[in-house]
Amino acid sequence: MFGIDSTVLMFVVLAGMSAGAVAYAFLFNRISEEKNVGKRLQTIKAADSDRASVKASRDRVAEAAKRRKSVQESLKELDEKQKLQDRNVSKAPLKLQIRQAGLDLSLGRFYLYSAICGLALTLVAFVAGLPPVILPGVLVAGGLGLPRWIVSFLRARRVKAFLNEFPNALDIIVRAVKSGLPLNDGVRLIASEAPEPVRGEFRRIVDAQQMGLSIPDAAMRMPETMPCSEAGFFGIVIQIQAQAGGNLSEALGNLSRVLRDRKKMKAKVAALSMEAKASAVIIGSLPIIVAFLVYLTSPEYITPLFTTSGGNMILGVSALWMSIGIFVMRKMMNFDV
Repeated sequence: MFGIDSTVLMFVVLAGMSAGAVAYAFLFNRISEEKNVGKRLQTIKAADSDRASVKASRDRVAEAAKRRKSVQESLKELDEKQKLQDRNVSKAPLKLQIRQAGLDLSLGRFYLYSAICGLALTLVAFVAGLPPVILPGVLVAGGLGLPRWIVSFLRARRVKAFLNEFPNALDIIVRAVKSGLPLNDGVRLIASEAPEPVRGEFRRIVDAQQMGLSIPDAAMRMPETMPCSEAGFFGIVIQIQAQAGGNLSEALGNLSRVLRDRKKMKAKVAALSMEAKASAVIIGSLPIIVAFLVYLTSPEYITPLFTTSGGNMILGVSALWMSIGIFVMRKMMNFDV
């Protein structure tokens, strides 16, 4: 019985194996075709994924190149505008210089004050007993030289006060932008809270914006009333950010850091050149001090310099050479940072 069952069982197993072999023989081509189809589908999917990644990479490269080209064009345009503004600042007309000095004067009133100043100095020189030959020079110096020097002095002092407070104003704008406020609110905050002359300059930006100008265009006009490169930097940063985009708070923060570094460098240069300035002051004042001491001790020895034509000529030539020496020393001590 066991032998029969074993024979039947082996027969059944062999029959099943034979049927499986026959089925596999018939289905082999279909199975291999399905495998090939699966492989082709995977290849097509991989190719589509690669094409998509390549396309995305190309789009990123094209976008970066487009943005770089836009930034380069913006920089070129801003550089041309800045050169034009620098020309206007370095050779600004008298009316613009008066405005940059923070004075509310018309040209006619300025010329009137200049004439009064020249006549007053000439009268003082005449009362002091100076030779009549020198009086026309005093009139020219008092009418043309002194008023313009005062305007230049007030202009430089205003620029210095602006540079001392400008980085703090930029920091306030950076904090305002980081806290979620728009740039307009930051500019208005400076225009109402900052000390002069920063407040006045940002007030002009707000007024220009209310008249229809955008903030970048109004900021680019700041160097017209504030003749310094730092004001131009601010306008360029705002203009580039408006045209090319980017992190405004980071750009203004970097500008504030650069301005502070420039200020430190200027202070370092001033400290290093202080010895040369002291030497120049001593050398320049030594002839005047010696002449005054000689006049106190021996007036009859030095009086001919003031009473004779030869002495006046010697004084004029000496003053000319001393002025040239002082001018050369000043040029040697002044550094542009």
